[in-house]
Amino acid sequence: MEFQELNLHPDLQRGIDEAGFTTCMPVQEMVFAHSLSGEDIYAQSQTGTGKTAAFLISIMQRIMSESALRTKKVLILAPTRELALQIEADAKKLGKHLPITAGAFYGGVSYGPQVDMLRADVQIIVGTPGRIIDLLQQGKMLFKDVGFLVIDEADRMFDMGFIDDLRKLLRYLPSAEKRQTYLFSATLGLRVKDLAWEYMREPKEISIEPEKVTVELVTQELYHVGSHEKLSLLMGLLEREKPESCLVFCNQKFMVEELARRLKVNGFDCEFIMGDLPQAKRSEVIERLKAGKIRILVATDVAARGLDVEALELVVNYDVPEDAESYVHRIGRTARAGKAGKAITLACEKFVYGLYSIEKYLGAKIPVMPFDEALLLEDRSSGLRFARDRGGEGRSRNSRQGARGYGGGKSGAYAGGRPGGGKPGESRRAAPRRDGAPRRDDQRRPASEERRPLPREDKRGEAQRQAPRQNVQRVPQGGQRQQQGKTPQRLAAPTPRQVGAPQARHQGAPQPQGPKPQVDKQQSAPPRIQKAQEKTSKSGFFDRIKKLLKRT
Repeated sequence: MEFQELNLHPDLQRGIDEAGFTTCMPVQEMVFAHSLSGEDIYAQSQTGTGKTAAFLISIMQRIMSESALRTKKVLILAPTRELALQIEADAKKLGKHLPITAGAFYGGVSYGPQVDMLRADVQIIVGTPGRIIDLLQQGKMLFKDVGFLVIDEADRMFDMGFIDDLRKLLRYLPSAEKRQTYLFSATLGLRVKDLAWEYMREPKEISIEPEKVTVELVTQELYHVGSHEKLSLLMGLLEREKPESCLVFCNQKFMVEELARRLKVNGFDCEFIMGDLPQAKRSEVIERLKAGKIRILVATDVAARGLDVEALELVVNYDVPEDAESYVHRIGRTARAGKAGKAITLACEKFVYGLYSIEKYLGAKIPVMPFDEALLLEDRSSGLRFARDRGGEGRSRNSRQGARGYGGGKSGAYAGGRPGGGKPGESRRAAPRRDGAPRRDDQRRPASEERRPLPREDKRGEAQRQAPRQNVQRVPQGGQRQQQGKTPQRLAAPTPRQVGAPQARHQGAPQPQGPKPQVDKQQSAPPRIQKAQEKTSKSGFFDRIKKLLKRT
């Protein structure tokens, strides 16, 4: 079916023609049969089959043709930021000549520009569940005028744990009778169908088999290789294929970053995206990839959701995906809109166990390709260890040590990082301190020299350290220490028991010489008794004053 046969709004048809759409794809033709009449739809549709244009064209046509829907809002929920940005771009492209505005709302960026779009009364709201809930709870976004709801890639929302947020959002929306709902999913499992029948109004089910269409258009190759030779084989395949655009998938986030670093060390122009990368950096990388400035992009499954790259030549599964549906999503990136592509899978001993479920899901064996040592290129990054640096360039462990001025690395020999100061081969020295004191780096000693502990700081002042110690005479038989020539303060007199007991035990003990020290009884009293005496004396003083006042 041609788009011209749908009798769409002239301005909408103009945008479709400028986008290069002429013939409806299978999912689009089946959706238009129900959506243009206002029926709810839940469809099994894989990414890259034209489902985005299907629901956007249906919604825009109804808004422009029905006056009651002219001011209704559209809420489109996507699992990832990249998919939300892609849907926003498609909405602006198709509605270029229509009085319909669109905006994307997602996390990782400031609220200011998104709040400005809400104040400008944006009509098509595309966003992720997390940021939509934040704006809703802040009172900056209202759902009372929502007339269209689209849930894209519902199965991925279940996998990412968004189902609770999704149900929370649906409670704020108008009832199913007052809105039209679209639900798209790569698979129509029981969870997706339960969600459809719970929040939709007698939905129409559309089920196609996009996996077979995708598999037929993609040339697949499988290589069994050990983990220690995967990178060498990948570089050999990239040199042989020489793709203008390539997408490499890994199962783990840390491996995405490390693989991209190693490819850079070996001379390949590549970048990486993953969930931990800042949103500004992710958007920049995607724009460069679409503009053809990046040949190779390393990514995870979640980060690659929503990537729509024209004429993607090659997809490489560096790791065999653990989920069979993820494999179909990956290779579908290179067969967009009915175009042909190529997918290569490297099966190592760690992830080969997922191959059986993939071939069972496809219903066919993936062709196994042989290779020889000529296809294995030398890995110049062998032996390097890379630190994680999500915000910028990474560097190896050895190069970091060289940059600090110690260790075996060269000065500034970063693996893709910033250059170090000084001449080549010269260690970087720390800057001098402001007070002129030598730094620890300037007092280096050979490793063989024994390090002696530094002298401990004395808390006493210089005058106290240099002053001679005064003689101290120990008072025998239970007395306290007393300085020579001074009267002891608060020194209790020894009791007869204390004095006589040692004599009884030690008959030959020497007796103290000289007169016994005179002790003031008031000073010898314990502190508690002294306080009681002071209190009593104060109370007697006040009593005398009262008596004098009575006499007068």
